[in-house]
Amino acid sequence: AAEFLKSYFKKFPEIKEYMNSTINFCRKSGYVNNIFGRRTHIKGINDKNYSIRNFQERAAINAPIQGSASEIMRLAMIRLDRKFNDLKIHKTKMLLQIHDELIFEAPNSELKKISNIIKDEMISVSKSDMHSFSIPLTVDINSGDNWGILH
Repeated sequence: AAEFLKSYFKKFPEIKEYMNSTINFCRKSGYVNNIFGRRTHIKGINDKNYSIRNFQERAAINAPIQGSASEIMRLAMIRLDRKFNDLKIHKTKMLLQIHDELIFEAPNSELKKISNIIKDEMISVSKSDMHSFSIPLTVDINSGDNWGILH
């Protein structure tokens, strides 16, 4: 495992740099920021207990990534809700969010129209008055009679 990690970080040194700079920033400030500026406070980052400190270091590395992904999904959900209301789409319902996935219930008659709206609104999260991503967001859409069929 140690040899694998060494090889991995040699191939992707930016990841190791991100990890080190994030931990160092958190040790000084006590928090980390996601890409939107939202803070996550990491209380045990300077703990004398190695196990606690190590766990908190991993949390500091992970929080900006997971927090940013969570914000992106919330923004997409807000945009979709507003778009559905603006277009008076009341038969299609957003049912569930699972990590980076949204589950909808839609009548077959609306499927093509609603698929395009969902895709456009989710992709549009990449640009706003407050942020702009240099890497485009991609969206895949599947449909089926139940969630199990889709996976």
